[in-house]
Amino acid sequence: MKSLFNEEPYAEIKKRINMLKPNSERKWGKMDIGQALHHCQQPLNVSLGKGNIKKQYFPLAFLFKKSLYNDKPWRQNLPTARSFKISENKDFETEKAALLKLVDEFHTKENQIEWEPHPIFGKFTPEQWGQMQYKHLDHHLKQFSV
Repeated sequence: MKSLFNEEPYAEIKKRINMLKPNSERKWGKMDIGQALHHCQQPLNVSLGKGNIKKQYFPLAFLFKKSLYNDKPWRQNLPTARSFKISENKDFETEKAALLKLVDEFHTKENQIEWEPHPIFGKFTPEQWGQMQYKHLDHHLKQFSV
């Protein structure tokens, strides 16, 4: 599985984000490109300790946890966590710049050993954090054909 901590996937994700345009059309889902760019920042913020989601009990979390970082692609139109749903309008350039900055910041943590537990899914290894972030970004970049 690719990881945002590895140089090649990191460069690939940044290149793909930079290929997005304000008029990029989605292939599925409800969020437009500005909203999706803002949405993509949320899991990065959580991993960097900047997230605003509270610890939550999700009774079936153990069933979904491995799907966050394994090689199997997520299917289209998966439900979005309530705290990550974005419905207000977002400026494309602002959100793109913010996402690129977070991707860079996350990548610099490649040697970090200790990570705070995820508020819903609990502990992840550093390798799993990197894989999970790559997988989420890859999913949404495919949503907008890049």
